[in-house]
Amino acid sequence: MHPFRHLTPTTSAEAIHLLATTPGRPRLLAGGTTLLDLMKLNVEQPELLIDITRISGLREISIDGDTLVLGALVHMSDVADHPVIKRDYPVLSEALWRGASQQIRNMATLGGNLLQRTRCSYFRDTQFACNKRAPGSGCAAIDGGNRGHALLGTSSQCIATYPGDWAVALVAMDASVDTLSPRGQRTIPVAELHRQPGNSPHIDHVLAPDEMIIGTRVPASPLGRASTYLKIRDRESYAFALTSSAVALSMDGNRVRDARIALGGVATVPWRAREAERSLIGKALDETAARLAGALAFAGVQTSPQNAFRVPLGINTLVRALMIAKGRT
Repeated sequence: MHPFRHLTPTTSAEAIHLLATTPGRPRLLAGGTTLLDLMKLNVEQPELLIDITRISGLREISIDGDTLVLGALVHMSDVADHPVIKRDYPVLSEALWRGASQQIRNMATLGGNLLQRTRCSYFRDTQFACNKRAPGSGCAAIDGGNRGHALLGTSSQCIATYPGDWAVALVAMDASVDTLSPRGQRTIPVAELHRQPGNSPHIDHVLAPDEMIIGTRVPASPLGRASTYLKIRDRESYAFALTSSAVALSMDGNRVRDARIALGGVATVPWRAREAERSLIGKALDETAARLAGALAFAGVQTSPQNAFRVPLGINTLVRALMIAKGRT
């Protein structure tokens, strides 16, 4: 690990000032469950860590009108275990329960979880070429071991899969994040927060270098209670998804009034399956309709012999998630 400085601002304004005025590559530190790991591997080499854990006002869970508001420093476990969230937004609770080990849930924060790097084993190993780690160096994953790499949203520069679960559930619930920078505050839909790799895979999200997330907003919705997050992985705990589905439904009898579908584990960003959603509206929800939605969700995938098995697995995951959500209406 390279030497670095460590500062502990006590206000969001002070943290933003440090981000904006410090040369080099300063990084915000909250739970540190991804950042410190990458620093130990010399993948990340910040000259300054800005420890924001002493900033007050960013650890609150509250209701603002008809919107659930979650501070950026709220720990994953606090939301996963929250009785109101478990009742009204099971998709959010389940995404966090299935997203990491209990130790990491107790340490990791919501803001940091959203901004974890899209990464793969080649990104983490500096002996291999990686356009995300070293722009222009090439992508060893494309012709290498790519069983777990992305099927959707890839480019000739990068095929790494976005690894998070929390953001996938937020996309399904039309959530947004509040951010702060020297230019003031703005609100960004979570569906627009992460960037597909294109020709600049080293840029993971749309935040400016001097901008930080201060909170997440989840609008109240009749879809909340009839929702679920289903994650399929190689082992039951502490593993990234091979496929996952975040689903929320509003039903009129057996017919779908409204639907939200987001896919995880299969794309370079949290993936909203809007065409699949539209295919369900006004239809009786049975396995046939669910399987058609699954086929639409995975239309246009880019596969290799190593990861093609995840297409039927992903369709089956979505079908099962839709049936679980229907059972909760």
